[in-house]
Amino acid sequence: MFGSSDGANLSLGKWIGAMVVLTILAVGMGGFFGIELIAKVKRFEQKPESSTVAGPLPKYGADVSLLDLPPIIANLAEPANAWVRLQTSIVYDKTKVSAPELLAAKISQDILAYMKTVSMAQLAGASGLEHLREDLNERASIRSDGHVRELIIETLVVQ
Repeated sequence: MFGSSDGANLSLGKWIGAMVVLTILAVGMGGFFGIELIAKVKRFEQKPESSTVAGPLPKYGADVSLLDLPPIIANLAEPANAWVRLQTSIVYDKTKVSAPELLAAKISQDILAYMKTVSMAQLAGASGLEHLREDLNERASIRSDGHVRELIIETLVVQ
């Protein structure tokens, strides 16, 4: 083209050699990752299906029901001008509870009495909310003779 010189042929030879080496590397890497992908697919196909239900298993059986408790509004023990509004629900065993409305009224009264002993500092932060949830669950379970499986705090407003 521009004349034949040994330097131009040598650089063209280096370029072709580099392209051959890069092509071999690309084919090798593609083959390696392709084989690895095929192995993963085969391992996935060989795993037996544990269940046909998608998602998490239900926490409770079919013999439970959910009942909203009336909102609880109470003043806190400390500071004197602080108020709390608590909206809760209970998950109870409907085969063992004959009068769920009566049980809900008893649990609401117990929660109201308990909330009047709580201070603002006890409700502060995530750990305070967790302790409140545990205490209310324990009180609901005791009040219902173990028929309430869980007390769910829906809203908690402190003013």
